[in-house]
Amino acid sequence: MEDLDAIHQILDIELKDADFGSEAAKTLDERAQWLQWTIMGYEQFARLYQPPYGERAVVLKGAGQLIGACGFVPCLDRFEQLPAFSAITSASSGGFTTPEFGLFYAIAPAYQRQGYASEAAQAMMDYAFRVLGLKRIIATTSYVNTASIGVMRKLGMRIEKNPFPDPPWLQVVGILENPP
Repeated sequence: MEDLDAIHQILDIELKDADFGSEAAKTLDERAQWLQWTIMGYEQFARLYQPPYGERAVVLKGAGQLIGACGFVPCLDRFEQLPAFSAITSASSGGFTTPEFGLFYAIAPAYQRQGYASEAAQAMMDYAFRVLGLKRIIATTSYVNTASIGVMRKLGMRIEKNPFPDPPWLQVVGILENPP
């Protein structure tokens, strides 16, 4: 909870206009509830033998300063709208909603374009592939978020563009399969 002021500053003030999908900027009290829920989730997901969903702090090693967050989120959406996913499933499925394992990252503007998002995301992906044994990881963003698309490319993700306008948070999807 000692990170509350710093993460509120980053996510809700500095990045208040960022497009995080369905999430908008929060008040300090709302962010406190989110942080409490996130912290409790670490223990509860472990008790249920579920993946470690939730964000982790991105901290500068030397200074110990919180500069962002990176983590895993469950993603349930119409991924079969994307050519890569529709090729995997039956063409007659009609684009069902399917679950995927998502990667999230957000870095304070003063520290963007310095490799911190890529470094944090790579560490999370390495853990997901080596320890959790995941088959694939996805990340989503909007068409205009070239920085996020750049992180996806740097991580080696295949970039898929949604041929449909909806849902708006599923415009661009980065996909990375676990190497054999």
